[in-house]
Amino acid sequence: MGSVLERVPAWARGPSRNRLLGGLAVGVLVVVLAVSCSGGASGTVDVPVQGGGPDAGVSGVRAPSHTTGGTLRVVAGPVDSLDPQRSYSPGVWNLMRLYVRTLVTYSPEPGRTGGLVPDLATDLGTTPDGGTTWTFTLKDGVAFEGGRPITSRDVKYGIERSFASDVVVGGPTYVVDLLDDPGNPYPGPYQDEAADKLGLPTIATPDDRTIVFHLRTAQPDFPYVMALPSSSPVPVEADSGANYGAKPISSGPYLITSTDPQTGIRLDRNPAWDRATDDVRTALPDSVVVRTGLTGLERDQEILAGSADVDISGAGVQTATTARLDDGTDTDPPLADRVDDVTTGAMRLLALPTNVAPFDDPDCRTAVARAVDRHEVQQVLGGAGDVVRSSVLWPRGLPGGPKDPDPLPDRAAAEKSLQACGRPDGFSTVLAVADAPNSVQLGRTIAAELGEIGIQVEVRPLDPTSFYAKDVGNPDNVAANGYGIVLATWTADFPTPGSFLAPLVDGRLVRTVGNTNYAKLQDDGINGLVDTARQAAADPGKALAAWGDVATAAGKTAAYVPLAETRIQLVAGQRLRNGLVMQPYASYDLATAGVR
Repeated sequence: MGSVLERVPAWARGPSRNRLLGGLAVGVLVVVLAVSCSGGASGTVDVPVQGGGPDAGVSGVRAPSHTTGGTLRVVAGPVDSLDPQRSYSPGVWNLMRLYVRTLVTYSPEPGRTGGLVPDLATDLGTTPDGGTTWTFTLKDGVAFEGGRPITSRDVKYGIERSFASDVVVGGPTYVVDLLDDPGNPYPGPYQDEAADKLGLPTIATPDDRTIVFHLRTAQPDFPYVMALPSSSPVPVEADSGANYGAKPISSGPYLITSTDPQTGIRLDRNPAWDRATDDVRTALPDSVVVRTGLTGLERDQEILAGSADVDISGAGVQTATTARLDDGTDTDPPLADRVDDVTTGAMRLLALPTNVAPFDDPDCRTAVARAVDRHEVQQVLGGAGDVVRSSVLWPRGLPGGPKDPDPLPDRAAAEKSLQACGRPDGFSTVLAVADAPNSVQLGRTIAAELGEIGIQVEVRPLDPTSFYAKDVGNPDNVAANGYGIVLATWTADFPTPGSFLAPLVDGRLVRTVGNTNYAKLQDDGINGLVDTARQAAADPGKALAAWGDVATAAGKTAAYVPLAETRIQLVAGQRLRNGLVMQPYASYDLATAGVR
């Protein structure tokens, strides 16, 4: 069996390899077995499945099985909250797929886990006006634990909880941004004077099964907002406010039966769940036990020792564990056969703020882009096993997008760009980085590379707790401090091109607090391309091509210099069955997992 490094795709290894693999998240050297899966509950009918072997869970199903019974043993880091409206952790969102259902959810189809499928709703929603108005219809027969039917009013009430920022703290607030009236903000259900506590005017529930959303602005990605646990139904009679996470009411195949700091969280079957209404969850184990608060090494040890089946942290194995993945140890199955390599969509990049001289000149920005050595960046960040080089604003997990030429540094071209911007001898600037060891080291490496063409860079480490919110998230602060280069990590909230690109490049989204357009790129042409892509949402192929145009146009400005995309290695437990890598959560999908 080859080493982990040998399984790394060619474009991730060395400078002389053929590097193009289209939009695949990772390259996989596996044999696809054509197997037709029977039974609709798994949601994987007529799709390729794979048994063991490297990367078996990336584009197929690792050790497929329909066998029920047993206890699925899960390990996790800290759990922020079991309240669906209060959690902002993808690992916990994965856990919530067992006891929380939403109008739509992520697909359990191998290779398509970034797409959506209906869950409580009959379809993915309909919009007659390009994304401003959305209507969903609930399925018949869906119920909470205890058997009470779930209605459209329960969905509305659950969403309203996110507006109560004084009570429900910590979860996503997309629904607030999209549905609230800034001139007359809705305070949430706890201060709602309506008798039924359903006073949010932008959500209508004309009957028990219909819910209609009236957004402030068009949002083609709105169904992805509805896939978040924060958009799940909550029965008003069971809501205990800030304490709801102690006993959340289940709408899925399992319910939480106990929580204990020592033994963890236990979930058992929910007798009110009707498999006929759920095409996503397999509900194979009889119970699920989650040990929480473990360190990365502790989680690795549990998986390798056979004491746990799945790690839902989304962090992958630790560096200290990587050497064991192919050390020749005689295990059954071989340890290397249980590894899935996953690119996460988290991209390291340089932002060159256009409001900081001399980066208001595109030629000065181009000089930086041409001087950067991504191969050296890759080595600083741990090598090909930890990051994949990237030179385009497009995560590899998304289909389509510009082709990545993976360019080598070109010092002569960089010096020519310096001459074009009137700085033939270079200039001085400040590189802002979060004060974390690998970020500081990478910043110093880039500073040394730029120094070779005369750009003198001061690497300035900043408090990581305020780095994005205040330091580089405020364009005025960036300009005042002369941060000409910002080393950032960017991850889209949803696995769509619009979610990745718009916050970075749409000049109309620049704000003074929590700004994510780190380069303060304000280009009318790019803004127009963003509008064109959004207007094409009804035609997926046309929309994908349009977002590709956005990425290409943004790349030409050199306001952003993509560097590398993080990759992780997941290790499946020996007993894990139906091991399917859920790309949005960077872990194995708990909704379909079983055990031997």
